[in-house]
Amino acid sequence: MTQYQRTIAYVRDQETPFMAPPARMTGWRLHLKEHYFSSFGSGIVTIVLGGLALWLAWRILGFAIINASWSGDGREACLAADGMAQGACWPFVTQKLGQWIYGFYPVAERWRINLCFAAFAAGLIPMLTPSLPYKGWNAAYLLTAFPLLTFVLLTGGNFDFAPANYLSAICLASFAATALPMVAFGIDEGIRRNYTGVALAAATLLLWAVSVVYRPALTVFGIALDVAVLAIASGVVSLWALVKEEAGASKFVVAWCIGFGGLLSAMLALDLDFGLEPVETSQWGGLTVTLVVSVTGIVASLPLGILLALGRRSNMPALRVLSVGFIEFVRGVPLITVLFMASVMLPLFLPPGMNFDKLLRALVGVALFSSAYMAEVVRGGLQAIPKGQYEGAMALGLSYWQMMLKVILPQALKISIPNIVGNFIVLFKDTTLVLIIGLFDLLAIAQTGLRDAAWASPVTAPTGYLVIALIYWAFCFSMSRYANFTERRLHTGHKR
Repeated sequence: MTQYQRTIAYVRDQETPFMAPPARMTGWRLHLKEHYFSSFGSGIVTIVLGGLALWLAWRILGFAIINASWSGDGREACLAADGMAQGACWPFVTQKLGQWIYGFYPVAERWRINLCFAAFAAGLIPMLTPSLPYKGWNAAYLLTAFPLLTFVLLTGGNFDFAPANYLSAICLASFAATALPMVAFGIDEGIRRNYTGVALAAATLLLWAVSVVYRPALTVFGIALDVAVLAIASGVVSLWALVKEEAGASKFVVAWCIGFGGLLSAMLALDLDFGLEPVETSQWGGLTVTLVVSVTGIVASLPLGILLALGRRSNMPALRVLSVGFIEFVRGVPLITVLFMASVMLPLFLPPGMNFDKLLRALVGVALFSSAYMAEVVRGGLQAIPKGQYEGAMALGLSYWQMMLKVILPQALKISIPNIVGNFIVLFKDTTLVLIIGLFDLLAIAQTGLRDAAWASPVTAPTGYLVIALIYWAFCFSMSRYANFTERRLHTGHKR
């Protein structure tokens, strides 16, 4: 019996004393305890970093506001009084802000840049607001009407196009029509159905390359006759291949006709005299050049990057080799080298007498450079899509482009949003490198103003760089926050 009692002696025969309830802690106190003072080490780190942040904030506040100069018209306003610390020189910023925004653009014509900014905001804000309707019309405005309006306002229009320019546009549009059957039926099937058009396009490309080296004897408005005839013939044959095969393919012909008509209409509009004073791109500068280069690079790099990523994953050896070669070559050289090549070497590959504006060369170089990096970002998103998505799309009988546009790319781009926006931010900051080819962006124009002897003082440069840094931070931070908003809106239950 004694042994039995010892065996069950562990059973409690009295109630455990009640413990005091935990302290009620909600709101900011709970947030601080959980995130900043959850342990002794966490508390020490919070105190040290918090103290450093407060010290830095106090220094910036003292420089930017408390000890700052707010009025004046020369360097005397930026000099400290006896025994006093001198802060930011805001009169210098007020005096130079117009130059930082407009560059060397004529003062009397700056309203044209303001109108471009307003037109851009009028299209961008509704486009980025999910609750507002008519996104298709908004996108059409931003991609067609707005670039044409901006180009006319900034340059003055009245380009006086020659007949050779219109013939070149017709040849390029006809040559581009060769790709329509491949878009409509898939690459392999499109080549099979449009074998004659593809052959004519290849011959056009070959003869054009020969005409660049050897001046042709027979020309039409300065263009080699054989090149023009073959280019137009390739387009006609390709369009006929769409019309004769399937009734549903005629929509691609209609889309090409609309695009071709829009191209000719744009050229006619640029040919008109609007009474605006012509302004050369050498007079552009400041924030205007920064936005022109960055927005053009962002808009062009994403579709080009998608095409390069698809080309790199293609089953066609020639297309895959070309895509891989372009991506690896461009990613293997710095942006400064690409800008030098676009500015100095690009004219060497053009026919005699043909030349491009320096800003246009920079736009081409930046767009191609950024597209190579964007291609790898998109390829990463494509590789993250499960194989079952491809198999399911093919089981539904979707063509290659239908599968990509309706199933694969929407998922891949959603996954790649952080990296895509990261590329956009890097591109926006890399616009400072265009100074190397003689273009004055925001940072370059600010550095030019710092050399003004009328405002020479110890605080002039820190004030200028502080304002430029805040401008860059505002643009980059806005892109980052909108990317976070888009990720939250599109996570569709897959957020980790």
